[in-house]
This record gives sequence, C-alpha cells and structure tokens, in this order.
Amino acid sequence: MLRVEKLSTFYGNIQALRDVTLRARRGNITTIIGANGAGKTTLLRTVSGLNRARHGLVIYEDRDITSEPPDRIVRGGISMVPQGRQVFAEMTVAENLELGAYTRRRGERAEVASDLDMVLELFPVLADRKRQSAGTLSGGEQQMLAVGRALMSRPRLLMLDEPSMGLAPKVIQSIFKTLHSLHEQGLTILLVEQDAKIALETADYGYVMRTGKVALEGPADELLENEEVRRIYLG
Repeated sequence: MLRVEKLSTFYGNIQALRDVTLRARRGNITTIIGANGAGKTTLLRTVSGLNRARHGLVIYEDRDITSEPPDRIVRGGISMVPQGRQVFAEMTVAENLELGAYTRRRGERAEVASDLDMVLELFPVLADRKRQSAGTLSGGEQQMLAVGRALMSRPRLLMLDEPSMGLAPKVIQSIFKTLHSLHEQGLTILLVEQDAKIALETADYGYVMRTGKVALEGPADELLENEEVRRIYLG
C-alpha cells in the first residue's frame, strides 16, 4: 500500500532522514521504533506532506505522492494522529471530530454524520463529552479524540505518532485494543511508538530507526527476540 524509497529530508542544513526505504503492506500493522531523534516523526510528517523530501519517493497505492499537499494526501486516504494529540482546545469534542472530515465533499453529509456516530460508538466517553471543550479532557480522552478525528476522513492508511506518550498503562491498553479492532476491520496502520514492547507485540512487521536511517527490519515477533533490540529497547 505504501512504499518509501530512499527518502531524505532536511531541516535547513541538518539531515533528518537518510535514504530511508520501507513498506507498509495493505492490511498489516507496521511499526517504527527507535530513540528520540531517530527520525520517526519526520518520516510520518514527510509521508503526510507536512515536510518536503529533498530526495526519494513516497508511493501510495502505486501513485507518487512525494510532492502532493497535505489536504490532497488526506483526501487520497492517508490520515495521521500527531504526536501530542494536538486537539483544538477551545473547540468542542464534536467540532474537533467534524473538522476531521474537512476534506470530504458536501454531498457526503449523511456519510459524515454516520461516521461521527461510529466514532462516538467506538469511544463512548467522547459521546458523553461531545459538547465539552477538548482542552478540558484528560490526556487519554484527548488521544481518543485525536484518533477519532483522524478516522473522520475515512482513511485507508492510519498513521499514529507515539499514541502511548504520557498515558497511564490502563489507558494505553484501551487505545491499543481499539487499534486492534480497527485493524480487524481492515484498516492498514503505520505506528510510530516509544514503547518498543507494545509496538512489536501489536505489529506484523517492524523497522528500527537510528540517526535518520533504518538500522534493522523484520517480522515483529523476530525483532522482539533480536538480542540487539532487546538490549537497547526492551531493557
């Protein structure tokens, strides 16, 4: 579904990605792990059009999207849940969710309303708080809102950047249970995650990034047993 070929991205003169090549296969959960500063977030931002690649290609469903603007990428079926949630604090829960459907056409109003009901059913706590300002939600509730907002664009590929960051273990379990449910419904997921253990236990295939490059890759269960991965990322 997604192919990244020899991707290089810079911040000014600082190179953040160095010839990164990876795949996210349709129907799979693919994870990217690595230390802070490894380039994981930059990779997702480059795929989503928020950062521009200097070299390389991003191919989505056999179409070159390397230079496409973010709104067209979202419209094409890729949605990202950003690091730190980034909900619109002054807007209500319902308004945040509706904003997730901003790329959809006016003729889809009935479908958007149906998807809103689906998200509120997926996250019942949001249904209870849909008229509440997003900034008053707990961290876990904001993460649910960020996932729900991304789902409102009807993505075929959902990218998540550190969904467990700053959350209690019980909330993390709930979030990942929801991701499993979405995956079982056929959604393809590309997951960047600081908790290497939960990431690799969740994923089908994994990549380890180090200093802007892919250092290791393989089936997630094999990476879980890899001595280097266990020593550096699993303690």
